[in-house]
Amino acid sequence: MFFLPMLLSFGLFSWWPILRSLPLSVQRTNFLTTQWVGLENFTRVLNDPLLITASLNTLWFAVLALVIGFPVPILFAVVIAELRRTRGLASVLVYLPVIFPPVVAVLLWKAFFDPSPTGVLNTALGWFGLGPLAWLNDGDLAMPSIVLQATWASFGTATIIYLATLMGVQTELYDAAETDGASALRRFWHVTLPQMRGVLLVMLLLQLIGTFQVFTEPYIMTNGGPENHTVTILMLIYRYAFVSGDYGRATALSLLLAAALTVLSWVYLRVTQRWSTS
Repeated sequence: MFFLPMLLSFGLFSWWPILRSLPLSVQRTNFLTTQWVGLENFTRVLNDPLLITASLNTLWFAVLALVIGFPVPILFAVVIAELRRTRGLASVLVYLPVIFPPVVAVLLWKAFFDPSPTGVLNTALGWFGLGPLAWLNDGDLAMPSIVLQATWASFGTATIIYLATLMGVQTELYDAAETDGASALRRFWHVTLPQMRGVLLVMLLLQLIGTFQVFTEPYIMTNGGPENHTVTILMLIYRYAFVSGDYGRATALSLLLAAALTVLSWVYLRVTQRWSTS
């Protein structure tokens, strides 16, 4: 009885849309008229030249997010764990960006990325004789700029999770390593990381899945520009459904993305299974 409300809510808002998407993917519909088209929607999606661009952009975002965004919360958690009196304050400050509503955070950074010489970031670069940079208007800088904002907005949650894990590490291990003459770097590599590996693997998988579903940041900051340099798969799904009104093709691409993430997750779990339990 305690679980029943949760199960009903989960079934209504999660599983029912998933099941409803299966017939939608083989239909051409605007929810007023419906025509069964079989696998035509999947064929049209795979033949769309913009799909390759969106896939490569999404992959590029995922790579940048992992290179920039994955180690940042680990380093912050390690530093905060070494604090004593100000650990609570540091934890609050680190988590503060997460409190901002996503749209507000994106609009805030969009203002920071003002390409004019008087923009916030360009003004800071000017102090060192650099810039101004076009940021979101530059095809090469647009995606790294979006990754920078996404990292700032989300790293606080991962930091708190890593910090909680570090608080559970036995202090005797650090004492023994220090007695053996291990440096701070060696203690981190041989004691901290092995104790965190289970959480690290789960967080890495969640981040992989999350990066392939990025939408809010590129949609608000660049709307896929300049010249489709920041169009992602979810933005393409949005355009199919709410710009072109082609809900069948949008659903087909959604299912293809879900299938790709399922395979990615399965391969990831198989590859990391032995390392996570050894």
